[in-house]
Amino acid sequence: MFSFPFSLAIFALAATQSTRADSYNWKNVKIGGGGGFVPGIVFNPSEKASLQGLAYVRTDIGGAYRLNADDSWTPLTDFVSTDNWNMWGVDALATDPVDTGRLYLATGMYTNSWDPSNGHILRSTDKGDTFEVAATLPFKVGGNMPGRGTGERLAIDPNSNNILFFGARSGNGLYKSSDYGSTWTKVSSLPNPGTYIFDPNDTNEYNNDAVGVTFVTFDASSGSSGSATPRIFVGVMSNGTDNVFVSEDSGSTWSGLPGQQHTYFPHKGVISPSEGLLYLSYSDGVGPYDGVLGAVYKYDIASKNFTNITPVSGSNLYFGFGGLAVDIQTPGTIMVAALNSWWPDGQIYRSTDSGATWSPLWSWVSYPTLAKYYSYSDSLAPWLGPNYVDLTLGNKQIGWMMESLVIDPFDSNHLLYGTGATIYGSHDLKNWDSKHNISIASLADGIEETAVQALISPPTGPNLLSGVYDIGGFAHTDLNGVPAASFPNYVSTVDLDFAGNKPTNIVRVGNGGDTDSAQQISISTDSGATWNLDYGASSGVYGGKVAFSADADTVLWRPSTGQGVLRSQYTNSFTSISSLPTDAIFASDKKDNTIFYAASGSSFYISTDTGSTFAKTAGTLANTTTPVRIVVNPNTSGDVWVSTNGGLLHSTDSGATFTKLAGVTQAWSISLGAPASTNGYPAVFAAANIGGVGYFRSDDQGTTWTKLDDAAHGFGAISANVISGDPRVYGRVYIGTNGRGIFYGDRSSGGGTLTVTTAASSTTTRASSTLGTTSTTTRASSASSTTSRASSTTIPSTSSSTTSSAPASTQSAYGQCGGASWSGPTACASGYTCHLYSDYYAQCVPS
Repeated sequence: MFSFPFSLAIFALAATQSTRADSYNWKNVKIGGGGGFVPGIVFNPSEKASLQGLAYVRTDIGGAYRLNADDSWTPLTDFVSTDNWNMWGVDALATDPVDTGRLYLATGMYTNSWDPSNGHILRSTDKGDTFEVAATLPFKVGGNMPGRGTGERLAIDPNSNNILFFGARSGNGLYKSSDYGSTWTKVSSLPNPGTYIFDPNDTNEYNNDAVGVTFVTFDASSGSSGSATPRIFVGVMSNGTDNVFVSEDSGSTWSGLPGQQHTYFPHKGVISPSEGLLYLSYSDGVGPYDGVLGAVYKYDIASKNFTNITPVSGSNLYFGFGGLAVDIQTPGTIMVAALNSWWPDGQIYRSTDSGATWSPLWSWVSYPTLAKYYSYSDSLAPWLGPNYVDLTLGNKQIGWMMESLVIDPFDSNHLLYGTGATIYGSHDLKNWDSKHNISIASLADGIEETAVQALISPPTGPNLLSGVYDIGGFAHTDLNGVPAASFPNYVSTVDLDFAGNKPTNIVRVGNGGDTDSAQQISISTDSGATWNLDYGASSGVYGGKVAFSADADTVLWRPSTGQGVLRSQYTNSFTSISSLPTDAIFASDKKDNTIFYAASGSSFYISTDTGSTFAKTAGTLANTTTPVRIVVNPNTSGDVWVSTNGGLLHSTDSGATFTKLAGVTQAWSISLGAPASTNGYPAVFAAANIGGVGYFRSDDQGTTWTKLDDAAHGFGAISANVISGDPRVYGRVYIGTNGRGIFYGDRSSGGGTLTVTTAASSTTTRASSTLGTTSTTTRASSASSTTSRASSTTIPSTSSSTTSSAPASTQSAYGQCGGASWSGPTACASGYTCHLYSDYYAQCVPS
């Protein structure tokens, strides 16, 4: 217990907390089409599964998936929970060409202090239906680190499948296993472990680590079945020196390929076995956000000669190259993707003569007119944009960040490629050669890779509204059907709230957006169908947390840009609330328009003048240093719940007193949902530690709890997730994850009973007098975990950085001029304008 000055503490006896394991059906709320970066797609070279090849996808923050016969994808790593959350970062994937049921994942999210754990090799013998931890590596693995689209770093010997090689990051070099991934030894003879560091001085720890080995490629033709393959190629992230190496003795010794280029970094190395060629894609950036120059080469393995086969040159070359594919069925047919062609669109090139000549997916007729050699469909994910070939300059319909590009080894018509938002593909690829026109469609059905920031379930309108990084957010009118369009104005929606008495009125705040949408707060009066910018907000202020008063006339906002808590009424200018600490969390009363609640540290606050001023209440938040969320009963004014790092507290008198719930030692997110009986008390949902970390429902205000998660559904890092109960469907809860989209769960049966004995006690605290405003404190980004692992905080996802200041020099045409961690020039040459395409990349394009 913390001691509280001038307070009287009333303690209940130690309690036995009863929890029940309920049986829940879990499904994804369907967004469709991915939603995040897909850095790797891998086909098994030996097995044709049903109507098409056996293929897998790895994502940077959302685990792995397997391709189905109907072009949909099955998630394979939903078992990942808060105890092993970093396993949703997959830095490499290998599917066994001999025993095709075997699948390996190299998992780990970050190589810096954000991730407390070393990496793992996960192994499956049933194509990913189940996994075991084959090995814990002696270093960290970075599935969401720079250079994650290179690869594959993990490879299986096609002649002796007990042998695997893995290329590590952080200067750790190359590792080998001879027992199906169970044990690993370092291959110390590799001359260069990959020494390039994007920014050695990066204080955020993200860009200051060596990217390391980029790919491992076996030449199966150099050996025979049953013996280790002699010839192996390895690429490393270095320039100015050899960066592609070969071993002719199964990895014992290595030498640099003769005559190789030293300017660019190797991203992919793919063998065309019938040609005896190694194809290589290069970029001057590590990817996935940087890179303005690059090259494509082929290496004749027998003659040891390189040939530069880069598709374009001169002013037409303003990007690097990433995705690289070889058509096994048609020797000489290869494809390569522009890694970062941010304007006017992405680009893919195809050659049928081993790179002697190339044809593009689009070309200039004459500026500003484009010829696009494809039809386009996003019917599986209509929010991606117009469902037709869009000739608008700057609309990246083909995609961007294209590091994964593969042709089905059993079907030359079947193409798949990953982008920063989805997987696209084609089933008539050979028409490229005869008609120079193919059908492109979004083919990511089942891949839900979004990083969800906010969920609300109002009592009217759509059952769910979501705030999502990178793709805005959605009004989900059909949980099992894809939304027609994402919310406008902002790249990311980071918080939402509805007005209790007028629940069709919604407020949301965002990060990023078009230049004409400087205000990062929007209001909807029709349940999210349409939105209007709130011009009371200043430009350059964004992100953070928001609350809407019960009658929809007042907004409280705490931006992430450091202004503290702000207030606006009737969309007038936002002004600072001096009576609240700058780190305060807050919520509106859902019945009384004049009341808002707030919390900071162990102190609780109330406003009775529509948020103009706040005063501390008599009640305090026992054992709390970090309040996380305030939730108010939508049916009863003054009935308040607070989740904190010290547990879960409940007040029925507007915060004058609080009861600390027995057995709840920590609570991250909390929500209320439909009651079990008509006119009953709302069901309480909590992401919490109640005899163990998990997701729980209580139908009796926290006296007993029902556990909702199970071994097959762990939902990743609990401190990064948000939850929302549904006020219209008893038992239904929504869980928004940091990388696997949104789940919704409905009751399927009663389940068994699990009793957990705890030493926690119910505590009520009452101060003897109302205290003044406390001094400003610093709030942690998320509550710390009480499980045996180190605490997990809300880690930045694929778009959460800000643009750094730049020197006054001028960037050339098509050069980078902004984005996360960019320290170069932001001014463009005459005739060009710096256009922001994402949080991570801006480019000088024609004015």
